[in-house]
Amino acid sequence: MAENQEMSPIEMKVARQIEYYFGDHNLPRDKFLKEQIQLDDGWVTLETMLKFNRLKSLTTDSSVIVTALQKSKTGLLEISEDKTKVRRSPNKPLPEQNDDYKDALKHKSVYIKGFPLETTLDEVQEWLNGKGTIENIQMRRNLQRQFKGSVFICFDTEESSKQFLEREDIKSYKDNEMLVLSREAYHAKKAEERKNFKTESKAKARQDKEEKQKNAEEKEMGALLDEQTGCLLKFSGELEDVSREDFHELFSGHGKIKWVDFTRGAKEGTLLFDGNAKEAFEKAKEANGGELKIKDNSVEWQVLEGEEEKEELKKIIEAQQESYNRKQGRGGRGRGGGRGRGGRRGRGGRDQGRNQFKGKKTKFESDDEDDEPTAQKRELEDADGPAAKVAKTENGS
Repeated sequence: MAENQEMSPIEMKVARQIEYYFGDHNLPRDKFLKEQIQLDDGWVTLETMLKFNRLKSLTTDSSVIVTALQKSKTGLLEISEDKTKVRRSPNKPLPEQNDDYKDALKHKSVYIKGFPLETTLDEVQEWLNGKGTIENIQMRRNLQRQFKGSVFICFDTEESSKQFLEREDIKSYKDNEMLVLSREAYHAKKAEERKNFKTESKAKARQDKEEKQKNAEEKEMGALLDEQTGCLLKFSGELEDVSREDFHELFSGHGKIKWVDFTRGAKEGTLLFDGNAKEAFEKAKEANGGELKIKDNSVEWQVLEGEEEKEELKKIIEAQQESYNRKQGRGGRGRGGGRGRGGRRGRGGRDQGRNQFKGKKTKFESDDEDDEPTAQKRELEDADGPAAKVAKTENGS
């Protein structure tokens, strides 16, 4: 069918468009066209072809189609003797849509990004003229069918695509810097971006969760600080031979100690009572003859109030949280239960690890207890990549 005649610009566009309809990329997924070629041994009337939107926008004259295809040198299509029908040449059957074919398409394809969003298919084709034998151009679009500024182009051979990637005149388009990658490199880049996005999303989600938990803890702590009043008794003196157990023994029967903030050998500390600290102190003092000593050591006692009480209570709550976190890091109870300022099991005494401040209700225990879009149009710009699936298309009528 090829005749050595020069094609006009419109004839080139018409031939390229109708050859695209019957080409390897469009025909396998064009339901309407596949139905038509089953009706008459592969033949489709030019009247039917002229219902296709993009071809109809190029010409409505069947004689232009005939002339364009007669001048085409691809040999892909045949024209009937009466020049009213066209079909794909039986000598050029569709390739089998297997994994080898898909792999070959991938190696022949190139990704280009950087086109202005208003760029048309004709402008892309014009820019690509003379840059290699191109089988298909796919204008990538979003769900609203708006051009995304990037395309996939498929060359006739893998060698052609490699030569294209080495060109210097593809690095810019109308002063726009272009990103040009092999399809393999593009997919590798997208995979890396998805991986990074997933990692960043997880990190952000974790950070948001921690921040939310921290805010909840701070809110809960604020509520506790408002609730706990008159429960702290501060002491100081020569306490080198004194242990936490001695404080429990001293106040036994007079008040329940929930937390002992004291390190052996220190000269001061604080007792947190489950109830009124002053009342417990007065009872213990009266029971000991009006002077409350510990192991015959003179001690100064002070019931904390106001801001001083809140600050000290906040330290105790934070100490409990730290002890709990440390124990969790050791895999639960651990051998030592987490050492802290309190001695063997942290700052809280023998069983402080039973119920800890966990970001909910703080509870103290006593120390003395243990891209394919929808229907595809018949245009060179529809797909999001070389044909790998059979997708439903509209017939353009």
